[in-house]
Amino acid sequence: MITVQDMQNQSIADLFEQYPFLPGFFEENTLQVNGQINEKLIDYLKFLDDEEEAENRAIDKDQFLNSMTIYISQMLEFLGEDEHDGVYSISILPGTNKSGEAEQFGELKISKSEIVCIVGPTGSGKSRLLADIEWVAQNDTPTSRTILVNEEMGDKKWRVSSGHKLVAQLSQNMNFVMDLSVYEFLELHAQSRLVEDIEGVIAKIIEEANKLAGEKFELTTPITSLSGGQSRALMIADTAILSKSPIILIDEIENAGIDRKKALDLLIGEEKIVLMATHDPMLALMGDKRIVIKNGGIHKVIETSDEERKLLVDLERMDAVVQNMRTRLRNGEIIKKEDIGF
Repeated sequence: MITVQDMQNQSIADLFEQYPFLPGFFEENTLQVNGQINEKLIDYLKFLDDEEEAENRAIDKDQFLNSMTIYISQMLEFLGEDEHDGVYSISILPGTNKSGEAEQFGELKISKSEIVCIVGPTGSGKSRLLADIEWVAQNDTPTSRTILVNEEMGDKKWRVSSGHKLVAQLSQNMNFVMDLSVYEFLELHAQSRLVEDIEGVIAKIIEEANKLAGEKFELTTPITSLSGGQSRALMIADTAILSKSPIILIDEIENAGIDRKKALDLLIGEEKIVLMATHDPMLALMGDKRIVIKNGGIHKVIETSDEERKLLVDLERMDAVVQNMRTRLRNGEIIKKEDIGF
């Protein structure tokens, strides 16, 4: 909760850095900071103690502070930043499967920078689990599950407000229809988030995207010309760096044509909660735990064991061989038996 006391004891420079949209509020009120930017706000506003000055501006110091506090709160709410910055965990409380049988697990808590894989046959109920999390279910969905945010009942405003989306989804097929370059697309997103260093953010996103993509692309590339893998790489980097949603769901990243391990490292490095639906054994073992879905319910929750982590090393080695052969085939090279290495 932002208070007037918090505001007035900070310097204008610190406030502008913390709230990049705040200079616009000063401009709207015809206030010029100039050489006073390092002063505390309360000291800067002393000129409004003069009754004549306050009357000329039709606002006194207390009114200005109250208006500024409300403005900041409304902008943070619009951007979805106030709640999401404080989301450090979600918890799933058991409900029932399609047959009405109780799910056999205790409270499942998922924290920042944690990867949880969702496995199960097609149609088993993986999408329903995600929908419950998006809906901040409170025993009011077909599964009767309850979703806690920071171990408390979630606010229902997340259900209807686009600015408070808990979950950002990266679907299996990413198709762009806008006639924009990669740069223009990223610039629009950065501007909508009121990013201060737009050029720096764009440079970081394109750098990370090209680390993931099988074939590099430029900022001048039309987004409609991107391959499936390039599109997916761009959206993963964009979501990791610019999205305010604290929870990311990735659907079958194994079919994306990108470096899967780097993609996961990027997302958890940005302190996201990652839920990943996958059929890939290597990806499943990269997770901290996996949720097994059966008959519409959570059948079991499995912690990745030490033995499985050791097996993951072998799976990654085999995957590296496959990826290398894929690259060589793309380059028109001949694959020989000795290239396999085992």
